[in-house]
Amino acid sequence: MIIKNREIACGRPIICVPVIGQTKEEIVEEVANLSKSCADMIEWRVDAFKHYADFNRVREVLNEVALYMEEKIFLYTFRTKKQGGEAMPDEVMLDDLHDLAAESGCVDLLDFEYFAGEHPQRKIRKLQKEGLKIIASHHDFEMTPKPEVMRMLLDKMAAGGADLVKLAVMPKSKKDVLNLLEVTCEFAEQNPDTPVISMSMGSLGGVSRICGETFGSCVTFGCNKKASAPGQFPMEQLNEILNSIHRSYKN
Repeated sequence: MIIKNREIACGRPIICVPVIGQTKEEIVEEVANLSKSCADMIEWRVDAFKHYADFNRVREVLNEVALYMEEKIFLYTFRTKKQGGEAMPDEVMLDDLHDLAAESGCVDLLDFEYFAGEHPQRKIRKLQKEGLKIIASHHDFEMTPKPEVMRMLLDKMAAGGADLVKLAVMPKSKKDVLNLLEVTCEFAEQNPDTPVISMSMGSLGGVSRICGETFGSCVTFGCNKKASAPGQFPMEQLNEILNSIHRSYKN
C-alpha cells in the first residue's frame, strides 16, 4: 500500500506522531511543526479537541491543517474513553465525525474502533466508498489477551474489510510481549494484503515499537510534545533507532 509516496507494510515501519491539542491554535501549530519533521504520518486525535462536538469547528481545523499535509499521511482518529481516549460521544455523533473526515478531502486514513458499535463492516464500506482508507483498531489498556484471542481479533478486523488492522495491548509480563510479537508475525506472514500495526504498551512493551521490520508491524507511534499512549519514544530517537535497524538488514 502506497500513500503519498510512502510504502506501508514493507521494510522499515513508518513513524506516526499524534497531535492531541485542545484548541485549534495548538493543533495547527503542532501540525505545522511536524510537517517539517521526520514523521511520516501525522495523527489528529480529535477526541482531545475541546470543541469536537461543534462540527463547524472541526471543519475549520481540517481546513487549516490540510495546508501542511501535502507530504505527510494524515490519520484522523477519535479515540473513545472505552479505548483509552478522552471523550465518549454516542454512536450517531461518532459516525458523523467520521463523515466529516471523508467530506474534508484531506484525510488519508481513518482509525475505526471495530468492536465499539454495531455494523462495523457496513460502516467501513461506506467510508471507503467516500475515499478513505480504514485502520480497524482495538486497544486493551488492562491486559494482553491470550494469543488465540489476539489472533481472533485481528482476523475479525481483517474480515471486516479494513485496509489495515491495529492491535494495542498492555503487558503484565515479558511473555505477554513475546506473545504479541508472535501473533503479529504470524498474521503478517499469512495476510500479506492486510498490513498490521501492533504494539505492546508501557515500558515493558517498548521493544515492540522498534522491531516492526522483523515481526511485521508496519507503523509505529512516536511522540512530539505529549505521548498518546504509554511507552511511546520521542520521534527523533525512534527515527534513529529504526534507521539503525534498517541499515543492519542491508549489511
